[in-house]
Amino acid sequence: MISVHIENGAVSLRRAAVPRPKPGSALIRLRTGGICNTDIELLRGYYGFRGRPGHEFVGEVVGPANSAWLGKRVVGEINLSCGACEWCARGLGRHCPARTVLGIVRHPGAFAEFLTLPESNLHEVPRQVPDEHAVFTEPIAAACEILDQTRIGKGSDVAVLGDGKLGLLVAQVLACHGARVRLYGHHPEKLRIAARAGCETTASGKLPPSRFDFTVEATGTADGLGSAISMTRPRGTVIMKTTVHEPVLLNTAQAVVNEITLVGSRCGRFEPALRLLSSKRLRLDEMITAQYALEQAPEAFARAQEKGALKVLIRPGA
Repeated sequence: MISVHIENGAVSLRRAAVPRPKPGSALIRLRTGGICNTDIELLRGYYGFRGRPGHEFVGEVVGPANSAWLGKRVVGEINLSCGACEWCARGLGRHCPARTVLGIVRHPGAFAEFLTLPESNLHEVPRQVPDEHAVFTEPIAAACEILDQTRIGKGSDVAVLGDGKLGLLVAQVLACHGARVRLYGHHPEKLRIAARAGCETTASGKLPPSRFDFTVEATGTADGLGSAISMTRPRGTVIMKTTVHEPVLLNTAQAVVNEITLVGSRCGRFEPALRLLSSKRLRLDEMITAQYALEQAPEAFARAQEKGALKVLIRPGA
């Protein structure tokens, strides 16, 4: 099968054997994959990664022959936990110290013709959700995680800092929840997507000081956290979504003096994401920049890194 490999800042194609699923796991044929900022950071050296990337996908279960999932269209949670430790017992397998992570930590990713995942990680895609929307499930779940972690009420004023892929999804999810969202970004065409979704938007210039009770930092840059803290009121909350491969230098004085709560926020539950996808309230078609065949993965990664690019999709035989 064709498999994507990244190493030393380069994207290449390799031939690999079709994987054999372990007991309790499924063999999945990739239908659509999505390149996200984490994949790009891995390419740039995050985690010292080398191997097959990809964790945003929708696929079809094609094995084993006795699987109850056979023939179903699925998405999959990316954390593979041990199932036996204290964290797993508390329902927090995504923090299992022995976990592997699809396409990130010791588990080959989804950017290949076939992949494997435990059946316990799978979720069936509702019939009314097309592949090009279902592939957004994982980042939408990450956006929904904010509502599991914080008490953002309906009508709350929330700032989202960053108009990239995740920032746009976070803004839309919080707007659907009923928050009054203001998205700060640099790209008028991206801000228009959020505006059409019911968000207020501002082309980032000078950011307002101490204005919001909740600020979501999704800039994808090392200096975004400092900006988010400065925008947040005393005893407010900053939700941190950015992961970058370089160290983040931060003057903590403002966060300490203003008693700002910093909340790290990563993966989320797929159930609310799939419900939101089924409602068709999110503007996803406008977020798809380009689609490539799996065989064009180097070109797809190059396009995903271009200024202004949003979601780039890859499909086997596209």
